Amino acid sequence: MGTQSQQQDRFALLYEADGYSFRNKVMGRQSAGLALVRAIAAERLPQLYAYAGSASAAATLAADLAAHGARETQVAWIPFTNPAGLAEAGLLYRPDPDIAHNAWHRLRTVGPRGYSLCGVTHTTASHGVMEVLADLLTAPVEEWDAVICTSRAVRDSVRAVIEAQAEYLRERLGATRLTLPQIPVIPLGVHCADYAGRAGRREAARAALGIAPDRVVVLFVGRLSFHGKAHPLPMYLGLERVARERPVTLVQAGWFANEPIERAFRDDAHKLCPSVDYRTVDGRDQSRLKLAWDAADIFTSLSDNVQETFGLTPLEAMAAGLPVVVSDWDGYRDTVRDGIDGFRVPTLAPAPGHGGDLADRFDLHVDNYDLYCGHAGQFTAVDVEAAGRAYAMLAGDPDLRARMGAAGAQRARECFDWSHVFGRYRDLWADLGERRRSAPNLQPPLSRRRRPAHDDPFRVFSAYPTAPLGPATRFRRRGPGLDAVVARRELATVAFAKGMLPEPPMLAAILDAMPAEGWIAAGEVVAALPTQPPVLVGRALVWLAKVGALDFRSAP
Repeated sequence: MGTQSQQQDRFALLYEADGYSFRNKVMGRQSAGLALVRAIAAERLPQLYAYAGSASAAATLAADLAAHGARETQVAWIPFTNPAGLAEAGLLYRPDPDIAHNAWHRLRTVGPRGYSLCGVTHTTASHGVMEVLADLLTAPVEEWDAVICTSRAVRDSVRAVIEAQAEYLRERLGATRLTLPQIPVIPLGVHCADYAGRAGRREAARAALGIAPDRVVVLFVGRLSFHGKAHPLPMYLGLERVARERPVTLVQAGWFANEPIERAFRDDAHKLCPSVDYRTVDGRDQSRLKLAWDAADIFTSLSDNVQETFGLTPLEAMAAGLPVVVSDWDGYRDTVRDGIDGFRVPTLAPAPGHGGDLADRFDLHVDNYDLYCGHAGQFTAVDVEAAGRAYAMLAGDPDLRARMGAAGAQRARECFDWSHVFGRYRDLWADLGERRRSAPNLQPPLSRRRRPAHDDPFRVFSAYPTAPLGPATRFRRRGPGLDAVVARRELATVAFAKGMLPEPPMLAAILDAMPAEGWIAAGEVVAALPTQPPVLVGRALVWLAKVGALDFRSAP
């Protein structure tokens, strides 16, 4: 963790409550977001900025921080409609990798050096995220921006997408000016104190779950999806080997998307590990989940799925002092030390070039995302024999379980507690700020512009009307007075757009500026209202013509 002087103390969170709480969903992304809010609260910052769609969202963030002890932190709201306001914060953090989106807003409003951007990877296998990563090469991102990769494996996959896109752009367009954000590896964190004292609650937890004291309890925590998380077959086969020699209970704490998936898990467990006492616990119920953690002797997660990038649950298990048996897969490789904190079970996948048909089916919408992940997972092997050996060694040796559990807990405290991880975030943000201030101008700066695919509709579709509004477009009054015009804002066919329509004072000022007889040019109306934005005056003139209060004639 860096010193306070080195760290970035001013920053904004792109805040939508769904990304930082369990209010609507209980997924890894929400868990990581909630943990980050708690880490920020622990810093007791004097001020934080909420880049949010509403003042109420900023108030929700302030309430969440207060609930976690940071009552003194003042949350300043920066509306989504005011991206220029982020220059005051200096950095915007968003809980996903789509910083390209905000880079375009920055370019349009304050230019590339206005502030830094920082995102983070979670699941990267979807079309949406892959396209976000490829778009980094054509978006106005800069070297003082960053996309945090939560593991070395995901960093390498991000590089693979970016390098393939760069190669295409060089071949297609002769592109040479390719600027990328930083892609540092910083893991997710865990609040280790949440898992302290588990051993003292073991007997009570087992009694509550109806598990006999003499059984070896193996725990899996996570979404229960054989196609989108971890196929249970190697776990079932490995545990069956152990259960034939000693009593084993498997607790799967998670949730099923539907009844057919739940039935598939149950039926396969009956066929593949009939000797194992098979249990499920609803992982969305935090009290039941806590009982599952407290009751366990061994944690396992044999992920074989490309939707995984980091894997938070093995780290939580280490914080809880549990030895772990995990697949040698993605971020698990960064957190679990084989033979020290537990065991990493070897995995095998086809060589590059052997999955083009899977990619095509996904790209052509023959397969949805779940099927794409599931099909790839069917061709990823977890060493069943090695899994069985690892389970057997831990099940038969309480001292080994204790040593590995203690080693994992120490590693979690020293390397992965949020008190350390958030310090790495802030050190990164300070470095990005210094790059932004000091990087030399070696190329002509990008001009301020809108994203071409998200441009002003009246520019993109300017060929549609007879003519666009111009200073010489002429208007004259028709019959309806101000009261009738204001009433037309309330029509059922009009009121849906009320938030974007000209307000009554604007309408009154324009109608007052109109001559009693004859025509007046739009430019003259704008000049008569010097305190009003010309764009809004022009739009109000067109709207008044739309609702029948003005006649108009286009300039020759």
